[in-house]
Amino acid sequence: MENVEKLGIIPARYASTRFPGKPLALIHGVPMIERVYRQAEKSDLDKILVATDDERIADCVKSFHGNVVMTSPDLSSGTDRCRAAIIESGIKANLVVNIQGDEPLIDPGQINTVLRLLSGHAVNIATLISPALGKEEIENMNRVKVVTDINGKALYFSRLPIPFSRNIGENISKYHIHLGIYGFNASTLLELGELNTGLLEQLESLEQLRWLENGYTIYTAKTSERADSVDTPEDLENIEKKYFL
Repeated sequence: MENVEKLGIIPARYASTRFPGKPLALIHGVPMIERVYRQAEKSDLDKILVATDDERIADCVKSFHGNVVMTSPDLSSGTDRCRAAIIESGIKANLVVNIQGDEPLIDPGQINTVLRLLSGHAVNIATLISPALGKEEIENMNRVKVVTDINGKALYFSRLPIPFSRNIGENISKYHIHLGIYGFNASTLLELGELNTGLLEQLESLEQLRWLENGYTIYTAKTSERADSVDTPEDLENIEKKYFL
């Protein structure tokens, strides 16, 4: 069994409704999964591991000498895939960061911020939030909003604008968007996989609400940095034009 203090896991599925084979899509000649991996290598993580359900992705990762583990295709979320990766790989880690596989230009500093947050006293789940960019983003149901207490503990996540305001345009600075990166104490990550789906999670389609419903605390840190994500082939084209031309 390999012991690792800080492990980064990149969940990568081949199947995607809007963009099948997305992890293998080339960005200026380099597979997206490799670009994510290389960015993660620049952080303070001790080891990076791609967790996939597809041999084509596994072969790609091996071709650039990355670490990869096969996981079940039936897992419903990236967090479940991270949990399975720990079990299947036999790696004994202390801290685990779930890195989005569709952010080829993720800032390594964001990963380090999550790691620092996890190093705090009694912090078992950590994530990042960012100030909302405008009214349109706040009202976009694909952008998850979050409210926290004065200490940065998440109170609730929603696809609707929270907190409620009769005039969002005058209160944009009060809104924060949840970014997809998570950090966990490894033992907590294993526990989360044993929880049953909760009512709030079903209604909002947000797995983190299951954790809140079961009494877990999610600590947040604010960042102004955002990584462009790739959800469609058009997103890929935009990133190439923006950063590589």
